[in-house]
Amino acid sequence: MPQATARHILVPTEDQCKQLKADIEGGADFAAVARQHSQCPSRQDGGNLGSFGRGQMVPEFDAVVFSAPVGVVQGPVKTQFGYHLVEVTSRQD
Repeated sequence: MPQATARHILVPTEDQCKQLKADIEGGADFAAVARQHSQCPSRQDGGNLGSFGRGQMVPEFDAVVFSAPVGVVQGPVKTQFGYHLVEVTSRQD
């Protein structure tokens, strides 16, 4: 079964998500941005979600994690929780 590890940043608006992505692409540290801005409890660990299998996350999130290149920040990804920036840190298919 495919497994992935990922980290994310969850914010309430698409505009904020886009701004944080620009900050990260401009050199800001993903984990530091997650600790400061994310609304998910994973913020305490820099947005790290650990390891999980296909189907364990909401469909929109799952689709990105199991298709995006490793190490490239994706988003905004809209789910029922808000807007996410997602970075796949590893994946085994």
